[in-house]
This record gives sequence, structure tokens and C-alpha cells, in this order.
Amino acid sequence: MTEQATYKPAFNITSQLLNLVAETAEDVGRYSSLSEEKLTPSVNRIRRLRAVRSSVAIEGNTLTMDQVLEVIRGEESAASPLEVEEVKNAFAAYEAMDSWDYSSQEDLLAAQRLMTSGLMEKPGRFRSSGAGVYNGDELVYTAPSAEKVPGLVAGLFNWLSATPDHPLVAASVFHYELEFIHPFEDGNGRMGRLWQTLILGAWKPLFACLPVEAVIFDNRSTYYRVLGESDRLGHSTPFLEFMIWAVGEALRNNQKIDPDDMVMEQVGRVLKVLSQADGPLTALEIMAGLHLTHLHGFRTNFLNPAMERGLIERTETKSPTNPNQKYRLKEK
Repeated sequence: MTEQATYKPAFNITSQLLNLVAETAEDVGRYSSLSEEKLTPSVNRIRRLRAVRSSVAIEGNTLTMDQVLEVIRGEESAASPLEVEEVKNAFAAYEAMDSWDYSSQEDLLAAQRLMTSGLMEKPGRFRSSGAGVYNGDELVYTAPSAEKVPGLVAGLFNWLSATPDHPLVAASVFHYELEFIHPFEDGNGRMGRLWQTLILGAWKPLFACLPVEAVIFDNRSTYYRVLGESDRLGHSTPFLEFMIWAVGEALRNNQKIDPDDMVMEQVGRVLKVLSQADGPLTALEIMAGLHLTHLHGFRTNFLNPAMERGLIERTETKSPTNPNQKYRLKEK
């Protein structure tokens, strides 16, 4: 890598890369009008939560989607406090994307500060010491020295502002180069994925909540393999080909999202608890089965949707507020 004034990422425009860009751009055009119609707050929330959960899971966070939902709703969680903090921070960072300029180095630092607050000693600052990537005890990559980081990051942003490359290519290149520079003590992977989403969202709004991270998580062994392969080759072409494929896969997958998905996931959990019970249960008993502690949130997000859909019923039908009220599955 060179310093700021002459920073030029190394990658090759292969026929495979050109085909992937063309196919994905075609998919973007095909799905844009449909996606704009479906970009309701409910759908956006589903997609964003999947992106957050997947991005932290790529780094080893073990929270399930159900646990992520509990954290975002402010409910008590039995999960590790560190993992809970990672999820909270990542969600806050993704929610703040609309306020950031993808070409601003200052916004990158602000985003990293939000992403790693409470997880490292000095969030929002470049690292001041050497860094490497390990596979177990084996050092597989040594990052540029700390004194080079500010110039390299500034050069990368200069390149991003001036590049004529297609946004699909530019976003993926930035993602790889940020991982290569490894500018932070923590959060480099999460920041690379976040900034790729930010760059693509500036090109087409549908990308702002498209969980490309979920595709990466499902193919994380390939993700790490192409990162390593690109490092060894000295250019990011293998990584670009994988990432643009992942973007296209996310586009195709997320046309299947139903705005009611999140609600039905929660309703399904209520039905499971009732189906395993010996008889009707009170609201508090159902909550205990779901490991929930907030009664209002339980009624709003779980109990009422299940009743509205005619899937469960009260035992005291003539007295909804009866203190002995219980709930059971309906025949259907």
C-alpha cells in the first residue's frame, strides 16, 4: 500500500466480476420498484435486525435472533453482558446510518465510536499499536504499522470520492481495503460491513436495510477464505467477486420477506408454549415460558397479535380483565 496522495487499491476487472456486476445491477433495477413498495417500517426493522445479528455473529457473538429481539426491546437477557453490548451498539450504529456521509472520515470514526462504546478503552480512534489477524495461534496477516494508518485511511477516502468504478465495486473495494488497513483496535469487520451498506445505500435506498450481512454469515467460511486469498495475491479481486455475489443473493432472498414475518415469529413462540402446556395458562405463565419480564411489551408484541389472528382465545370470554384470566389455543 502507498500513502494518501497515491493510494490506489489493487484489483482486476475480470470477466466474472463484470458479469456479476451486470447481473446484480439488473436485479437492482428489477427489484427496486417492488422494494420501494415493501420498504415499510416493519420490513425495514426485520431486515436491519437480521443485518445486525449477522454482522456480530460473524465475529463470534452467539445471540440468537430471539435474543437480539429481546435486547432491542429492552428486555432482560440471560446472554453475556459483552454480547448484549455488542448487539446494542451495532443496532445503534445501523440506526444512525442516515446521519452519516459515506465519504467522511470523521463519520467513520463517529460510527466506530458508537459501534465499540463500552467494548474498548478508546473508541472512535485509530489504533496506536501493531495489529494482526490470527487463526487460532497462527498469525495469518500483519496489518500496516500504526503510524501509517491515518494517511492510508485518508487516501482510501480520497480514492472513494474520486473513483469512477461502479458503486457495487467501489463499496466492496472499500470494505476490503478497510480490513487490509485494519485501522482500529476492535470492530474492523463490523465497520467494513457497515460502510459497504452505507455506500450502497447512497446509490440505491433499498440497500439501507438489505441484510447482505446475513448472506455473509451463512457463507462466512468463504468470506474469510477470500479475504485471506486476496491478501496473499496482493489484490482484492476474489473478495470483490464474493461480495458482489453476496449482494445479489441478498436481493433475491429478501424479495421473499413478508411484512408480517416478525410478528408471526413472536406469535409462533406463544403457540409453542401453549401447545406444550397441560392446559390454559395465565399471561404471566406464558411470559415465564418465553423468558420475558415486561408485561406491556408481551401483550403488545406477543399476546394481542396471537388473539387478533384468531389463534388463541381467553378462557373468561365475557370478562377480559378477570384476574383469573387464562389463554388457550383455538381449535384451528
